[in-house]
Amino acid sequence: MNSELASGKLVLDRPAEAVARLTIRNPEKRNALDHVILDAVATAMEDLDDGIETRCVIITGSEEMFSAGYDIGDIPDEVFAEEAERLVAHPFSRAIEAVERFPFPTLAAINGHALGGGLELAVTCDLRIAAAGMKLGMPPGKLGLIYSHTGIQKFLDTVGPARTRELFFTGRNITAERAEQIGLVHDAVPRDEVEQHAVDLAAEIAGNAPLSLRGNKHIITELLTFPRLSKKLEREVIELRLSSFRTEDFREGVRAFGEKRKPRWQGR
Repeated sequence: MNSELASGKLVLDRPAEAVARLTIRNPEKRNALDHVILDAVATAMEDLDDGIETRCVIITGSEEMFSAGYDIGDIPDEVFAEEAERLVAHPFSRAIEAVERFPFPTLAAINGHALGGGLELAVTCDLRIAAAGMKLGMPPGKLGLIYSHTGIQKFLDTVGPARTRELFFTGRNITAERAEQIGLVHDAVPRDEVEQHAVDLAAEIAGNAPLSLRGNKHIITELLTFPRLSKKLEREVIELRLSSFRTEDFREGVRAFGEKRKPRWQGR
């Protein structure tokens, strides 16, 4: 069953077991992200943090467009600076942080062009697949915008310094195929296969042990944030790993593997 959020600009559905999908639907503005959509994304991600019922979230767009970025086209000139700053500082940041904080894996199904803030939303997700031929780009250099350090950090973590410089200094759009070559997306697939590929991948991820998914994502996030772990944090992540050996799910996973059956996860 579909749930329409943000006056229909965001749609929530569940295409597979333990998988939720958020679809941006603002076709008149090429799925640009306005206050209403961003607030709805943030709220939806917070609501989907529901124990182990949702173990993977797909974010995608409607009508062969992922997102053209911030919706700042209709802001009057006399309040442009204040309103543009407010959009980026609060609604966009809240949405991005909610996606980052989601404890289980997230997947961007880039079914169409992803530009600016739309591409940052995709890069915030843990995994990305894109439709072949689609364009991805960061145009702040062409807009006179100095991008947020937190946003740039995501690109540094994803594609490294050299490719981040290329994306931000040139402002060029690149194809999904080129994006796959530089590691910006994990797979470029035929356009008519993106939706099913995303659902299949999300279902595969969601079928794994909840505590393993949550724990591994937490450790990856901490390692990216703190490349050299403090002694305290190192002990924490070691204990997190060791704690998985003491869970019922670990034992069930071993049994299910040996019996060649689907495991029955309990989240403990």
